[in-house]
Amino acid sequence: MKEVARLLTVLALSSVALSACQVSVKKAEEKAAPSNSALSQQVFNPEKEGYTLFWEDQFNGSELDETKWKIRGSGPRRIGYNDPSMVKVKDGYLHLMYDIRKDSIMGSAVGTYETFNTTYGYFECRARLQKGIGPWAAFWMQSPLISQGEDPATFGAEIDIFEYFKELGDDHLTHCIHWAYGPNQKSSGARNSTLSGLSEGFHTFALEWTPEKYAFYIDGLKFHELSEGLSHIDQYMILSMEIPSTLEGIKNACAPDTFLVDYVKVYKK
Repeated sequence: MKEVARLLTVLALSSVALSACQVSVKKAEEKAAPSNSALSQQVFNPEKEGYTLFWEDQFNGSELDETKWKIRGSGPRRIGYNDPSMVKVKDGYLHLMYDIRKDSIMGSAVGTYETFNTTYGYFECRARLQKGIGPWAAFWMQSPLISQGEDPATFGAEIDIFEYFKELGDDHLTHCIHWAYGPNQKSSGARNSTLSGLSEGFHTFALEWTPEKYAFYIDGLKFHELSEGLSHIDQYMILSMEIPSTLEGIKNACAPDTFLVDYVKVYKK
């Protein structure tokens, strides 16, 4: 009888645990996304859409993996400098920093120009944005031929996957396309996105680039889709902490400040 009683108790506890799990899953499924301006509330999953992970960097270790990234544009940048000392890999994150030391205004950038260029895919980073107004975090793609001609299909484009100008609002960022660098430069955007809580914690920022379109995502939600300025050539990725063009632009800045990147992933079909 004791064994029967013990068995009944175990079954009863299992039933309660299973019920609790089901409730938990249901609550998770019902949890709505924060207030946002997305085109759809359906979360995009690249692997469910036929994409396979092709390239990634989790920023493990204590140094920038130079088989994947190189320090970009060391030297003068607007009113300051891109300085290699402002790029660090620590505790599983890429730290892209902005700082003022004595009379030096410093920003930072890394890129895959020398290591990884590709055409089309789903490009995603998970990151925590900078805290201050003035300098801004950016994840973008660039064509090595963009200044050599005006047809984006042939000479490529600058694809600003996101730029975070905090003076526009804590929960607001922009996306933009530029092509034909030079006197006849053209642009599409800036396109604006809002997501409640964007300034806090980590979020994912992504671009789906196909032969037909660019689509821009935050936390898996599609915010914009467009077909202007389409590039059909290999391009490379850039992560940067940008410096404004005027001293007025940094009067409310935080120094030091950091754009903190958890990972970058590229999916291909």
